[in-house]
Parts: sequence; structure tokens; C-alpha cells
Amino acid sequence: MIPIEVLTGFFTVTVLLALVPGPDNIFVLTQSAVSGRMAGLAVTLGLCTGLIFHTTAVALGVSAIFQASELAFTLVKALGVGYLLYLAWGAFRAKPLPLKQGNAGQSSLLPLYRRGVIMNITNPKIAIFFLSFFPQFIDPAHGPLVPQFLQLGAVFICSTILVFGSVAFAAGSIGDRLSKSITAQKVMNRIASVVFVGMALKLAAATR
Repeated sequence: MIPIEVLTGFFTVTVLLALVPGPDNIFVLTQSAVSGRMAGLAVTLGLCTGLIFHTTAVALGVSAIFQASELAFTLVKALGVGYLLYLAWGAFRAKPLPLKQGNAGQSSLLPLYRRGVIMNITNPKIAIFFLSFFPQFIDPAHGPLVPQFLQLGAVFICSTILVFGSVAFAAGSIGDRLSKSITAQKVMNRIASVVFVGMALKLAAATR
């Protein structure tokens, strides 16, 4: 069991990392502004589900494959880039919603959740980040390593939900006002498209 003071320090660091502007929190922000706070929360939960995958992979040592194999890293990266470009094209072509349906309905939350999951899982940089970051807070003297990895993963997910959820609520409040304007919806969709393209380019340029 990891000591509480270590977990507290880890939580503080992960909150600060989540606050740093990056592809994931910008994605949550734009989706919340475009489709409302519930859409942002759905994406956040999707991203955190992906974090469960990465945490498990790191705990079992699978992520070491991405660090050791250029081919595996490149294949997963190519899938991620392709998916982001697909989302960019979809956002660019999206038509403004009727004014009474500015926010994402219940039926549209599942695709947003799934989008967050896929985006997170197809980013090999996250797996490698976990592999290099988590061991700094793990000590064999505290017991078996796998449970420690899982503990840190749970804390990381909690901090992500806290920060990204706050971003979703804040951006969603702005989006609720903007969604009443057809022109604003068009602009937000174009912005979302640009964000996706930027994320794809950043991922494409990523190296191990």
C-alpha cells in the first residue's frame, strides 16, 4: 500500500499536469462549448476509461512494447492520427443544430464517450508517459508493484475527472449561450475541426 503522503503528492502533481493546456483538456473544452457540459463530461469519462486501459497495460508491462518497438509505436500512432483527421472532417462538415437542441441529447452522449475512449487508447504517448512517470512514486518496500500501479492510476483518473469536469462545466455554460446562435455554432464547429487537425499533427510528430 502506497503511503498517504506519497499519494497526496502524486495527486497534487497530476492535478497540475491536468491544468496544463494540452490536447485532451482542449478537446473537452471545445466539445463542451459546441455541445454543452454533458457532452464534455461524456468525453471526460471516455478519456478516463482510456486511462484505465493504459494503467492496466503499464501495470502488466505491456507498455514496454511501445517503448521498445518502433513498429508498434508507429502503427498505434497512425491509427490515432487517422481517427483525429476523421473527427476533424466530421466537425468541419457538421451542420448547426436546431436552436432548441443546442446541447447534446442522451442519444448522442455514447458516441462522445466512445470518441474519448478511442482517442485516449490510440495515443501511445500516454502509455509511455505512464511508464516513465508512475515508477517515480512506486517503492518495492510498499508491497507488490501491480497494486501500486493501479492505485496511482485510480488517483490519476480522479484528478483528471476533477479538472476536466470543471473545464466541461465552465465551457458548457458559455456554450449554452453560444448555441442559441447559428453563426456561433458554425464558428465553434470550425474551431473544433482545427483543434482535431492540430492534435493529429502533434501526434504525427510524436516520437518515442
